[in-house]
Amino acid sequence: MKKRIVVTGAGGHLGSTILRLLHGSDAELFGLVLPGERAPRFSGIRYIEGDVRDRESLRPLFEGEGMGPLYLIHTAGLIDIGREVSPALYAVNVEGTKNLLALCAEYQVERLVYVSSVHAIPEGGERTVLREVNRFSADQVVGGYAKTKAEATEAVLDAARMGLPAVVVQPSGILGPYDTSGNHLVQMVSDYLRGKLPACVRGGYDFVDVRDVAAGCLSALTRGCAGECYILSNRRYELREVLGMVRRIAGGRKLPVLPLALARMAAPAIQWRARRRGERPLYTSYSLHTLGTGDRFSHEKATRELGYHPRDLFLTLRDTVLWMRSGGKFPAVC
Repeated sequence: MKKRIVVTGAGGHLGSTILRLLHGSDAELFGLVLPGERAPRFSGIRYIEGDVRDRESLRPLFEGEGMGPLYLIHTAGLIDIGREVSPALYAVNVEGTKNLLALCAEYQVERLVYVSSVHAIPEGGERTVLREVNRFSADQVVGGYAKTKAEATEAVLDAARMGLPAVVVQPSGILGPYDTSGNHLVQMVSDYLRGKLPACVRGGYDFVDVRDVAAGCLSALTRGCAGECYILSNRRYELREVLGMVRRIAGGRKLPVLPLALARMAAPAIQWRARRRGERPLYTSYSLHTLGTGDRFSHEKATRELGYHPRDLFLTLRDTVLWMRSGGKFPAVC
């Protein structure tokens, strides 16, 4: 019997990219999308509508006649750059993950790969290099998204300690082509190209290609050790470096670089202006906090155990610009 691979969050940036990489494989492929969600669809992949907050709506992912071994990659989640844990954020990221854990145990999945985040790791300090940890707590991290990912990650590891064959991957800031779901970092590139980004902020983060993270998830599916975490990062880039690369690739004006202290003062006005225009602000108090942490992440363990090798960010940005300008006709896998 063919193995069955299920990807939740199939309409998201990472989930859809994983399915792009899997397209044409000899496995039975399934993608979970929200009811009525407009998402990239690929031939040969069966899409099932459901919601991680509704456990019963997920059962069709696990059931079927003559089903082979089941492998599940859980990418579905809400990303929020606010400071607080909203009810929706908690329901999707924590309760939704627990619903999947219960079903994975009930149906005895062969392997679960849970996509956490480096945000779930407690922050270090300037030039601190963060590596994998094996305990997570919402009380040790800042921001609503980080808190929910920390709690959900600990739930996954608890299940692994009880025997569930679960692996955790922790991407850094995902960039790259193929996004139709509103990735904040892809929005930054798009806003810059359209002349809608008013300024650059001093600070930076670890940015990684979505295709490299997708490949890392698939490697974790077959090579990862149950109960282990793997950081899927690249390296830290200053924001002005990122926008400088975009300018070299596609042209554009050089933006003023605001000190973080000034950006924090201006953030309420920037958010107010964005709301007036019906747009989503990129600079919030939490996103500015993240840009100023100075943290760096080591992917040494993923490289050693999963064969993970991220590409240079210039190539990521080049392909992102090509994808934006191609109207979605950029090569399916690259």
